Amino acid sequence: MRRRNALAALFLLLILPGFQTPSWALPDELKPVEKVALQPLVAQVRRVKEALNYIGRPLSAAESSSLDAAFEKGAEAAVAGIQGVLAPHVLFAVHINPESRVKVARGPAAAECIQQGWRAFLVRVHNEAGVTAALKVASPNARPLYKRSTSAADPKVSISQGQVGDRWMDIQTFDSRPLNKTLSGLGLEYRIVELYSRDAGKREAKVEFNVGQGTQDLGFRNEVNILFDCIPSTEVVLGVHDYDGKPSSASFVIRDERGRVYPHNSRRLEPDFFFHAQIYRHHGESVYLPPGKYSIEYGRGPEYYRDRREITVPVGQKTCREDFKLRRWFHAKKLGWYSGDHHIHAAGCAHYESPSEGVTPKSMMRHILGEDLNVGCVLSWGPCWYFQKQFFDGRVSDLSKGDYLMRYDVEVSGFPSSHAGHLCLLRLKEDDYPGTTKIEEWPTWDLPVLAWGKRQGGVVGFSHSGWGLNVNTAELPNYVIPPFNSIGANEYIVDVVHGVVDFISTVDTPYVWELNIWYHTLNCGFRTRVSGETDFPCIYGERVGLGRVYCKLDGKLDFDRFCEELKNGRSYVGDGRSHLVDFKVGSLEVGTRGSEVRLDKPGKVRISAGVAALLDEKPNPDLRGRPYSQKPYWHIERARLGETRKVPVEVVVNGEPVLRKEIIADGTLRDFSAELELKKSSWVALRILPSAHTNPIFVIVDGKPIRASAKSARWCLESVDQCWSQKKGRIRKSELEVAAKAYEEARQAYRKILSESSD
Repeated sequence: MRRRNALAALFLLLILPGFQTPSWALPDELKPVEKVALQPLVAQVRRVKEALNYIGRPLSAAESSSLDAAFEKGAEAAVAGIQGVLAPHVLFAVHINPESRVKVARGPAAAECIQQGWRAFLVRVHNEAGVTAALKVASPNARPLYKRSTSAADPKVSISQGQVGDRWMDIQTFDSRPLNKTLSGLGLEYRIVELYSRDAGKREAKVEFNVGQGTQDLGFRNEVNILFDCIPSTEVVLGVHDYDGKPSSASFVIRDERGRVYPHNSRRLEPDFFFHAQIYRHHGESVYLPPGKYSIEYGRGPEYYRDRREITVPVGQKTCREDFKLRRWFHAKKLGWYSGDHHIHAAGCAHYESPSEGVTPKSMMRHILGEDLNVGCVLSWGPCWYFQKQFFDGRVSDLSKGDYLMRYDVEVSGFPSSHAGHLCLLRLKEDDYPGTTKIEEWPTWDLPVLAWGKRQGGVVGFSHSGWGLNVNTAELPNYVIPPFNSIGANEYIVDVVHGVVDFISTVDTPYVWELNIWYHTLNCGFRTRVSGETDFPCIYGERVGLGRVYCKLDGKLDFDRFCEELKNGRSYVGDGRSHLVDFKVGSLEVGTRGSEVRLDKPGKVRISAGVAALLDEKPNPDLRGRPYSQKPYWHIERARLGETRKVPVEVVVNGEPVLRKEIIADGTLRDFSAELELKKSSWVALRILPSAHTNPIFVIVDGKPIRASAKSARWCLESVDQCWSQKKGRIRKSELEVAAKAYEEARQAYRKILSESSD
């Protein structure tokens, strides 16, 4: 502080009229600027003053008064007075010579930053060239802290831990209104630069300025090295209590009055992900915040309300505490239903590739807890495969806690068969395909991989099912043959015939594309189940558990039993904003006793379930107006009826909605019941589309198999041919004969089903 005041006083003294400036006193960049048109200078400085007020770094009352007084003086004195008043805030003095070369010198302002916060400084620009380009600022200490995934299986780490330590700051110019984005061309003006510090303590930074390519002055004179004193922020201890008062975890989105997120995204490393607004904290953990006012949005997954409150971090305290009470609107676990996301990643897509190859199990567990996800399946896949596979051990992670389990398994993605459809392989004992040491050696089509997974007791299915099954219709079911040219449940149309598919995934691709192929195969008598997934952080990077499966368990949560119930279809899928619990036909609960009800002859059956949904009181027209092929693919808002707070619960028989009841989506759990007359063997399900969907119950009439639709059988038969046309060219010659035989067996199966079906 004394140094800043001394420098400012010297600067002020040196620019006073009549004072003879010693040649040794100041570098060229800091010498007073004398011949400047006063009126535009005053106008520009007034905008700077206004901008400083806006960003929360206003001039003091005394400084503001002195500045107003300087404006009223004669031209020479006014220009000198303005420079004198603003001098204590100038950290960088930039000089642009007549050849547009840029030099910079340290100004008299104290080089003081704050940990996990922003500080604003002034840049004095002496613009002899009248440049009107943008003034650009950069620093090697503000270079990227991370490199996003390139999907490499064995990437070379390009940012070292030493570089992480050196990249401690962020720097940006404030160019928003009331300021202009470019220099005015006036001989003297002021700009604002903002600095963010990740750390506390002494930190040195090199700061560079230019006004375009080739404008840097020779001899590195456009650079200045400054030692900063980074003041510790306040440690804000977060008390997190669940609805019942017990300690818990939660997500927090922390913003200042300007809407900036804390901690700053560009300086984040795990467990706080740079591609998130939120952070996750357990009860008693902390976040560091500079003194000031903040808005905090907090919650814990879709079964909780998202609440918001304002806090003030006091000045002059090392620590303070803020307590948060979470509010639930639905508690599936209390009803015996446990949430899971079987498709999340610790590497690839939005994740780090450097300085670490993805993130650790500890970080993933934090996110699972923070989103109230009972089961999180972290799938190692192509990106960073050889590093991430070390975390697979064929069992539930030791980091699991009570009713929150995490297990590492495999997604077959980035492997030779990826073109045929990505695969989720859960509950594996081994994660290397027999006889392979490298990804490239795995099979080039899906059937052998699925069969291998099932042989070792795994539960297996297709990821992000809709990709490659896209159609230009919202009709469900529809009879358009999709292209089968991508990475969704493409070879499912063949593999289901061979009995190697336990489930296909939903919620993370457009619902029409996902459900249509499933409906058609159910209509042919196959009994594949659906599960819910997010594919974090690829399809959805916002948070884990945006797509979920809820499995019913008797007793305590156990991973093996969860997988069994997923395979049995004792489950429903959705976005977690609506729920369809305890779905029954008669007394048979979905997923029990093979989900099969037998009737001696056509007759009536009773449908029952518990249903609940939660809509915001006010509609969201932006979300509702989006095409179904645009994210978010599943969301309760899309089910809203008009301007009401109601959604439809539909009974689906053989893919067709046959009965609909409306419920108020206020979070209340309500009984749902209906009677149906079934004339033939059929599958029955419930849905709130596109937000939740149960697995089916199969009603067998007079012992006959389900042959619901010849049109469905024909669609499946034609789809086998279409799939083969797209996949055969990428199957190894050594595997081609076996694959062709499997496809032909699928055709024969569908031909037989077609012959047994009627429209």
